[in-house]
Amino acid sequence: MAIDYKQAGVDIEAGDSLVDWLRETNPSWPNAALQVEGIGGFAALFRADFQKYKKPCLVSCTDGVGTKIKLASKSGRYAGVGQDLVAMCVNDLVCTGGVPLFFLDYYSCGKLKLEAAKDFLGGVRAACLESGMMLIGGETAEMPGVYEGDDFDCAGFAIGVVDQEEALGAHRVKVGDRLLGVASSGFHSNGYSLLRKLFAQDLDAWMEELLKPTALYPALVKKALEVGGVHAAAHITGGGLNNLVRVLPKGTRAVVNSWAVPAPFIEVKNRSQMPWLQILSTLNCGIGFVLVVSAEKFEEQRSQLASQGHLLMNLGEVVAGENPGDKADWKLKDAAWEGFNG
Repeated sequence: MAIDYKQAGVDIEAGDSLVDWLRETNPSWPNAALQVEGIGGFAALFRADFQKYKKPCLVSCTDGVGTKIKLASKSGRYAGVGQDLVAMCVNDLVCTGGVPLFFLDYYSCGKLKLEAAKDFLGGVRAACLESGMMLIGGETAEMPGVYEGDDFDCAGFAIGVVDQEEALGAHRVKVGDRLLGVASSGFHSNGYSLLRKLFAQDLDAWMEELLKPTALYPALVKKALEVGGVHAAAHITGGGLNNLVRVLPKGTRAVVNSWAVPAPFIEVKNRSQMPWLQILSTLNCGIGFVLVVSAEKFEEQRSQLASQGHLLMNLGEVVAGENPGDKADWKLKDAAWEGFNG
């Protein structure tokens, strides 16, 4: 008996139907100068206008969602991890001070289920719109035998642009700069191998909290750059506050103030019995993003950014390292933090 590709587990027609849906429902993008040519072609064309940049540099980021996808497939809810995928990339991108331009996604599964894929890509597209960048293309792959049941995986790729002379980073950070913390929307997309184990016995009761999508920070960063005085930015992902070290120059230290840690992270502490410093180096603990701002601009930044709808915190300051020439690091200001009595 003849066996065709569909009988082997790959439905080309379903894939074509998904591409048709994307093409037919493609929105009008906010920047009319950015045009995508032919979703579903071999490659996407992007018309770039970099005339306002003295030394334009392309910024590229790639990431995934990790094992949070296991919860999405278990619950049948995919739009949130679509936003997660965009956020994990674009939040890194704007740490350079770059402007997001376009995004590509990769979605792979054992058997393509159109409603699940549409839910996922709908979340991706909505997050791209909120971030001011185009969903310019992507790839959907059916791989029977690699994925079982409703298992799937995804990867994202974000491209932006920044003027080399305006790029943020450790090279601009100075002793005396202040740390403006921006609240997370929950666990975001890191630490889920640990979280799934800790909440395994009552997973359904925690599903809503665990599936909260990662906050998108591009609009906030755009506003912060307009206000001025931003020297660096850190996306607090896997590794927790250790991400601060990426934007600190050698010989400096971030002294971190206390903040009210959200209840779900306190629950992680109670269930895991991990030391708080270990948790701070694993999860975001309520801090999703940090802006390193000049002391002169700190209060203006906090006032102006409050209108963006994010909870902001005075997270501390940059000081000289204990020994000149030491590598950058961070420490807690208080011996006992608010909410850190474990």
